[in-house]
Amino acid sequence: MERRIIHMDLDSFFVSVERLMDSSLIGKPVIIGGTSDRGVVASCSYEARKFGVHSAMPGKLAKQMCPQAVFIRGDMDLYSKHSNLVTEIIKERSPLVEKASIDEHYVDITGMDRFVKSSMLWTHELRSEIIQQTGLPISFGLSVNKTVSKVATGEAKPNGEKHVDAGIERLFLAPLSIKKIPGIGGKTYSLLRNMGVEKVETIQQMPMLMMQKVMGENGEMIWKKANGIDNSPVVPYSEQKSMSSETTFDKDTTDIEQLKRVLMRMIEKLAFELRKSRKVTGCVTLKLRYSDFQTHTFQSRIEYTASDHVLLNKVLELFKKNYSRRVLIRLIGIKFSNLVSGFTQINLYEDTEEMINLYQSIDKIRKRYGFKAIMKCINMKQTHDS
Repeated sequence: MERRIIHMDLDSFFVSVERLMDSSLIGKPVIIGGTSDRGVVASCSYEARKFGVHSAMPGKLAKQMCPQAVFIRGDMDLYSKHSNLVTEIIKERSPLVEKASIDEHYVDITGMDRFVKSSMLWTHELRSEIIQQTGLPISFGLSVNKTVSKVATGEAKPNGEKHVDAGIERLFLAPLSIKKIPGIGGKTYSLLRNMGVEKVETIQQMPMLMMQKVMGENGEMIWKKANGIDNSPVVPYSEQKSMSSETTFDKDTTDIEQLKRVLMRMIEKLAFELRKSRKVTGCVTLKLRYSDFQTHTFQSRIEYTASDHVLLNKVLELFKKNYSRRVLIRLIGIKFSNLVSGFTQINLYEDTEEMINLYQSIDKIRKRYGFKAIMKCINMKQTHDS
């Protein structure tokens, strides 16, 4: 049976939500995040993009490029609420939904042609319902797989629809820039451009073995996507509510430095898992169990983040404030809750460009070689001691 995969993406989602709250922002260049001199742009309107502004750009540079822009700090609680509204509408009508991020979804409607007039008409009606019920602009691409549908959505934006008929995937992709292929980031793009590759058509004409030789496994993945080959399934959506970690000591302790090292190690690992899952947390909980088995938890709401240093400061603050008994500790634990999907790896409202680049580099190494491939010196000591 021929697959029918939809990719739906809310247009300038954060900006669109802010415009729902304040209609005076409509038509103006709007930038979310980057409000401090060292902040970074989290999202921007199409009006701001005309000046060269884009996500992850230093806020200082964005102000220079578009001084007339309206800068807004952003509100993840608000964005999460509207994201969930869209998700519920899609889930209610669709047989299989994957929430890929806070503003995009994949829908598998394979086989539905037997029950509806056409896949394109059904998807158009779903899009219209989302716009009517939420007031948010949204675009979609429809094809036989996730890669082609995602690229089609990009071509349909803003506020548009694109259907790529089965059998013409390569023809559709051929004239596009290699930047359009999901998975081609800045470094990969530079490498391909140095090879003289600018259009997808060039990759299509290259033997897959050549791409593998130059870029390893990543080369094979890019070659397949450039040729419209993608058999990855739509994974049913389920929202993770929290993640946690705890350590029970072999010997009860009051060693403050040891306790801090354990907390640092847990935070570093949990924060990595957050970023890998494309989530941020809005609440941290510290758990202490004493030698007499009394257990206490201390909770604090925070600005949404997945940054080690922000989370560590908050947890150590909770620890310092609440561990005053100096009673032997049997167990210590951390929980991140109130998770939100799809926010760009770390807190773009606060973190600097340098910090973002550092986390991205560390995460890339860990994804390839494992979490322990790169660790803080103090955590390496803890691992050795344990």
